[in-house]
Amino acid sequence: MKTSKTDVLIIGGGPAGTTFGTLMKKRGFEVTLLEKGQHPRFHIGESLLPMNLPILERLGVLDEIKAIGVIKPGADFTVGNRNAELLTFRFAEALGDSPGSAFEVRRSEFDQILFENCRKSGVQAFEGMKVNHVETTDAETHKVTAVDSNGEEHSWEASFLVDASGRDTFLSTKNGWKRPNRKHASAAVFGHFRGVKRRPGLDQGNISIYWFESGWIWMIPLQDDIMSIGAVSYPEHLRTRKGSLDEFLLETLESLSETRERMIGAHATIPAQATGNYSYLSDRILGPGFMMVGDAFAFIDPVFSSGVYLAMHGAERGVPVAEAWLSGNRSRYKRSCNDYQKEIQRGISNFSWFIYRFTTPVMRNLMSNPRDVLKVVQAVISMLAGDVYQNRHVRRRLLVFKTIYAISSLINWREAYAYRRAKLARLRSETGLSS
Repeated sequence: MKTSKTDVLIIGGGPAGTTFGTLMKKRGFEVTLLEKGQHPRFHIGESLLPMNLPILERLGVLDEIKAIGVIKPGADFTVGNRNAELLTFRFAEALGDSPGSAFEVRRSEFDQILFENCRKSGVQAFEGMKVNHVETTDAETHKVTAVDSNGEEHSWEASFLVDASGRDTFLSTKNGWKRPNRKHASAAVFGHFRGVKRRPGLDQGNISIYWFESGWIWMIPLQDDIMSIGAVSYPEHLRTRKGSLDEFLLETLESLSETRERMIGAHATIPAQATGNYSYLSDRILGPGFMMVGDAFAFIDPVFSSGVYLAMHGAERGVPVAEAWLSGNRSRYKRSCNDYQKEIQRGISNFSWFIYRFTTPVMRNLMSNPRDVLKVVQAVISMLAGDVYQNRHVRRRLLVFKTIYAISSLINWREAYAYRRAKLARLRSETGLSS
């Protein structure tokens, strides 16, 4: 078996892998990308953030994404059930200069555009190529073996290795680094429907979020009258189902008056699917001559549609790390690694703080009674837009919001304590967390 050589080898052809590959090729490196599947392929995570748009523009695909997307001006949240109040957060009202809208997209089309653009840039991008073995050589390169769709083995030696394998978490699983998230446990059931009622006027492209007793529901409008709908809940809620996944999802939607009303006359276009506890972290994100980007490192929860943005931003910010390694300057590489790790953890931390508290009684109360004290509402909208890294004005006002949350928790301590106690009991059951 012949072993080919490459500067960079990427495992995974989703948004993280293709972004990294395209940008590294533009810098003049030889790049090989191995994708186990075939595009187009179904995937959830269809709601983009405004901060995705500058990256798409730098990749040269923004016009193509506009052609397949539904304009997303904001997000709306429905609080309660009877006489539910609709709260709309529009990206145009964000603090700072983040784009005023985003797109809702079919991931099959979105991912294929990014993959084809990566290949057009000159990346050796292969489909149907499943990586089955990686080893580090004495020269600090990486030997990668993969099997194609015909069962034939192929081998590469890469100077720098990027794990963008998504939820496959290739390196984390191989090395025992993957850990269930001890602060969060969730499961989801989801599908596509036709004929779901949309929001009126300019808000018809909004992502809609609904709270229910055991979690939350998303509705994401796509082209051709398709609505992506999913219910994210505690894993034990999913285990209560007695019928099919389709029946379980419809029963969940029927349990809320607001979602029930929007579903009148709608019908499923694909069978419902489910995923188990998918909140996890890796003990490591990088090392000598390798790094992980996107979901290959961590996945928290899709409530704020952060997954694709975190993946693409992480890929773009990881390029200087790979460049530093390939330059042979190890002190520069160390500095780049530190910068990368701090920035990725900052973004995850800013999103996860809200995610961990999203279903708490205190957060529901604050979200249902928004008061723009010191522009904290605008800062929350900026967070929803993905502006969580460099904008100090946003980060400072998010600290104000966290202070307000803490004070509200103290005032309503009995309710907050009861919720936290119940959550810890669930986490102990799901992850083995000790008291």
